Amino acid sequence: MDMPRCAASVRPVTLLDRDFLQESDFTAAELQGLLDLAVQLKAERNFGSERQRLTGKHLALIFEKTSTRTRLAFELAMKDQGGQVSILDPASSQIGHKESIADTARVLDRWFDGIQYRGAEHSTVVQLAEASAVPVFNGLTDRWHPTQMLADFMTMQEHHASGGPLRYAYVGDARFNVGNSLLVMGAIMGSDVRIVAPRSLWPDAEVQELAHVRAALSGASITITDNPAEGLSGVDFVHTDVWVSMGEEKEVWVQRVDLLRPYRVDSSLMQLTNNPEAKFMHCLPAYHDQSTAVGRQIADQFGLIDGVEVTDDVFESPSSIVFDQAENRMHSIKALLVATMA
Repeated sequence: MDMPRCAASVRPVTLLDRDFLQESDFTAAELQGLLDLAVQLKAERNFGSERQRLTGKHLALIFEKTSTRTRLAFELAMKDQGGQVSILDPASSQIGHKESIADTARVLDRWFDGIQYRGAEHSTVVQLAEASAVPVFNGLTDRWHPTQMLADFMTMQEHHASGGPLRYAYVGDARFNVGNSLLVMGAIMGSDVRIVAPRSLWPDAEVQELAHVRAALSGASITITDNPAEGLSGVDFVHTDVWVSMGEEKEVWVQRVDLLRPYRVDSSLMQLTNNPEAKFMHCLPAYHDQSTAVGRQIADQFGLIDGVEVTDDVFESPSSIVFDQAENRMHSIKALLVATMA
């Protein structure tokens, strides 16, 4: 079996020692270079021909918010490439409590070749980057989720058979990291990107302005609407996320469920794409059934017995590519580490 054509020879991505804090710090060519490298590294791993480029490198992983995919993707990417990781969580780190963010960065950059941070305030990862002499990677903040975008765009490009710009919609609460990042990354990459959400849950004016500035350079099309029929027509991919973000109070569910019921991704909403080949995407975890404590709680309280932000029939359908998307977290993060640390 031959390796994919684009995986055989990829022009090197020149991002050595660059931080990766938010999508708007990069050009479309730089981001596409990372995506192309991710395809190459995925093929190398699948064909058993992976060459280790990070032997002797060490990465610090700081988690102030819990993680499954981000943590394991960074760990496995480093190990595949011959590197090592050390993990700091709130129980094992003094960051922001007994030691300042800047001081933590200046300690870690003496020992490590890179630092990943996943937490709440975006200002924290910015301070780490400003104080550190090694690359700092944003694993998620309340504002941006750039490593998720690498996986999302890699996955959409893998499933985009028709060519031309990617056409996708994000449906739900669009004020936080995933909604912001999908809007701005699409603007940078020349996509046809739609945000479909109640007006009170749109990205803030600063994020919208940034997206329009980058769209003017790339030729991207941006639609922000509270009308699902308008926003979904003709798209190839439908994204959503949980309705209540990590750290928000449980009481928020009452208001959020009432507001977002019309934006729940069910089979009727998918039909608004007028595209039988449209794919469903979710950054995970998803409350698509009652197999989780949250899913059972929402079912009991609000009667959403077959899923919250997405119904189980959509999540488990052939149109769902959420596990391709999850797999690509590791390959795309590996590309980022190789491009910045090798």
